[in-house]
Amino acid sequence: MNIYDKLQPLDFIVVGLYLAIVIGIGAWVSFRNRTAVGENPFLAGNSLRWPGIGFTMWGTNVGPSMLIASASIGFTTGIVAGNFAWYAFIFIFLLAAVFAPRYLGAGTATLPGYMGNRFGDTTRNILAWYTLITILVSWLSLTLFAGGILIRQILGLPMWLSVMVLLAIAAFFTIAGGLKTIAYTNVFQMILLIIVSLALTLVGLDRAGGTAALATATPSGFWNLFLPADNPDYPWPAIILGYPVMGVWFWCTDQSMVQSVLGAKSLKQGQLGANFTGWLKILDVPLFILPGILCYVLFPDLDDPDKAYMTMVTELFPPGMQGLVMAVLIAALVSTVDSALNALSTVFTMDIYVKKYKPEAGSAEIRRTGHLVTLAGAAIAVCITLAIDSIKGLNLFDVFQSVLGFIAPPMTTVFLFGVLWKRTTTKAVNSILTFGTLLSMGTGICYLWIFPADTYDFWPHFLLLSFYLFLLLSVLMVLISLTDKSGSAEVSPEERKAAGMSGKVRWLWGALAVVMIVLYVLFNGR
Repeated sequence: MNIYDKLQPLDFIVVGLYLAIVIGIGAWVSFRNRTAVGENPFLAGNSLRWPGIGFTMWGTNVGPSMLIASASIGFTTGIVAGNFAWYAFIFIFLLAAVFAPRYLGAGTATLPGYMGNRFGDTTRNILAWYTLITILVSWLSLTLFAGGILIRQILGLPMWLSVMVLLAIAAFFTIAGGLKTIAYTNVFQMILLIIVSLALTLVGLDRAGGTAALATATPSGFWNLFLPADNPDYPWPAIILGYPVMGVWFWCTDQSMVQSVLGAKSLKQGQLGANFTGWLKILDVPLFILPGILCYVLFPDLDDPDKAYMTMVTELFPPGMQGLVMAVLIAALVSTVDSALNALSTVFTMDIYVKKYKPEAGSAEIRRTGHLVTLAGAAIAVCITLAIDSIKGLNLFDVFQSVLGFIAPPMTTVFLFGVLWKRTTTKAVNSILTFGTLLSMGTGICYLWIFPADTYDFWPHFLLLSFYLFLLLSVLMVLISLTDKSGSAEVSPEERKAAGMSGKVRWLWGALAVVMIVLYVLFNGR
């Protein structure tokens, strides 16, 4: 029986009521705040404190798409995917200790702007295009893909139609309440999502007979964070070597993740907020991966791991509650799609069209260009989403990580060397951003589509492939910089004076490191 067949009319009524209420709140807020149209909301006036920073970073990372994917990988491989949550604390620490002082010391508003100040307008322009690609692939297409899977499970529609339904809902949100709907309801949605996932975990544990019975019913190695080197799914060398490439890019150089730290009231608040994010990431395993493991025990005959989360919802929750879960997932997915389309439109219109091609453009032309870019971005994203849906041999979580793994190497290389190595030159940075992007994404296209890994066995694990690309680009960065006679970039005096960490911040990071070490000791060796 499909998930759709198990839903009751009450569930669809709850979905409709929830979406209507959210749209109504957004419309009311949008109407009440019409006078603030000219206000720049991107960095919140540099007023963010550590709780807001931590919740924002965590909420951006663990949205519904990753929730569905995490349950899927928990069903197939157990807790090993917890590395993507717990191992991340090292790179969040890198953001707090190394990158944040430099970003805030330079007074930057965007990361392309930061690198542009150091290496020139050409670097800023290349990074703007790279940001567009990142938004299209990682934030928009992957979200549409996960949302399409959710809609497909609920309504039984094909992927292309599921994606169109999701885009239609997103457009309806925008027309009724605009992006302010998202801003004023996102925290509520995340809290509700946490409560729902916690309830799902507790009910599932009770149905499975408790933690001892759950451990007994799962295969050997399901509770190990590090699997043998010959494991086909996630061998430990791939985790140790490959994830850092993705981790540095995602946590230290991606605008969507770093923006809340850039809006911190002070460096200390930014570092405390990053630390809070590290603590929140501990919750990913019990809230998002454990439901997938429970589904493996309770419903071992499930034909598609990507259905693990919704199967748990429909089997363990009563009618009405199932509808509430679907409504929260859909609304939060729509918020990500709306935000991604808005970011895509903003970056292209302001950083490329106006700055480079039409600086004299008036407000009407800018607005019209933004609308056209939004429509074009949506059309391109649908095509990319359908291409992602054609990937064979990978579940939803692996699709997410493999795609991100091929996006990450150029940005990780450029920021690590550009920020930490004084000899890095503009020519080297621009060369890696252009050639490295073509190489990395070209390799990803070959791995996922042209010579898919499930058919051709000569490929290494995608995380190791990401690591090899990073090594190659690093060697090229060094060689080009050393042979370039034009000289390296100059660091601003404000950035040179960037402060380190206070005693309280160091203590909290030390405590988090101890907890992580204990977790890795506990969840290995079974």
